[in-house]
Amino acid sequence: MTSTAGEPGPAPVDVSRETWNAQEFDTPIGAEAERAMRLMHAASEGLLPKPARQRIFTVANQKGGVGKTTTAVNIAAALALQGARTLVIDLDPQGNASTALGIEHRPGTPSSYEVLIGEIPVETALQQSPHNELLFCVPATIDLAGAEIELVSMVAREGRLRTALAELKHHDFDYVFIDCPPSLGLLTINALVAAPEVLIPIQCEYYALEGVGQLLRNIEMVKAHLNPELNVTTVVLTMYDGRTKLADQVAMDVRAHFGDKVLRTVIPRSVKVSEAPGYGMTIIDYDPGSRGAMSYLDASRELAQRGAPGQA
Repeated sequence: MTSTAGEPGPAPVDVSRETWNAQEFDTPIGAEAERAMRLMHAASEGLLPKPARQRIFTVANQKGGVGKTTTAVNIAAALALQGARTLVIDLDPQGNASTALGIEHRPGTPSSYEVLIGEIPVETALQQSPHNELLFCVPATIDLAGAEIELVSMVAREGRLRTALAELKHHDFDYVFIDCPPSLGLLTINALVAAPEVLIPIQCEYYALEGVGQLLRNIEMVKAHLNPELNVTTVVLTMYDGRTKLADQVAMDVRAHFGDKVLRTVIPRSVKVSEAPGYGMTIIDYDPGSRGAMSYLDASRELAQRGAPGQA
C-alpha cells in the first residue's frame, strides 16, 4: 500500500543478520557457501594433533577407476589444510596425482623416476603445491613408464624407494602418501616396501572386492620377505551412491571383510570431484563447500585421529 503525500510510509523491515543468514543459506548455493565457510573455519581452528612419528601410506589397488589417486591427493590436501605437513609421491607414470595438485610434470622435470633409479636425491624432486604451503609432491613423468624394465637388473630393486625416502626424515613431514599405478608390478612393490601402512580405496560398485584378494596376498608376501612392518590399516569406500541398494550392500560386504579398518566416512560419487583435476586442483581447493570436499575432510580427520598401529 502506498502512502499519500504528507503521510509517513511503512516502517522499514528490520531483518536481523541471523534471519538474513538463514534465508541466504536456504538455497543449494547458500548451503554450499555455508559449508565452505565451516570447512575453512574448522581447518583454521581445529588443527590436527601431530602424529608421534611420520606416517607413510601406500595407496594401492590394482583395479583401475576406484578413486585411488583422487583419494590420495584429497586426503593429503585435507590434512595440509588442517596444519599437517604432507607429501604426495606420484609413482604412476600417468602423473594424475601431479596434475591434481597443480604440480609441473612435463618430461625433463626432476621426478620419482630419477629418484628410483638413483640419479637424484628425493629432495631435488620436491615441489610445493601452489595451493598450500604445507603440501608437497614428488611428481611423476612419462619416463616412469620404463622404470619397471630398468629396475629389473638393479641391485635391491624392491627397496629403491625405501632407501630414497630415508632422506625425508630431515624434512619433518607428518604424512607421506605414495600413489601407485593400477598394477602389482615393481613400482607398487617398491611402494609397499617403503611404507608401513597401506590405504586401499574400494568403490561401492559391482566387483568391488574382485582383485583385492590378490593385492592382499602380495601385501602378505612383501610383509613376510621385505617389510615386516607392513599392514593394511585403512580402507576407504569411494563412489558411494546412497540412492542405490547396491552401494549399501557393497559397503556392508567391505565392512564385514575388513572390520574396523574401514573408515566410517564414505566418499560420495561427485561430478565436482571428477572436475577438479582439470583445473589443477583437489576438490578441497576447487569447491570447498561441496559434499566431496566435506567428506574428504572428515575422512582425513578420522585417519589422523585413529593414529598408526601401536602409536599412543
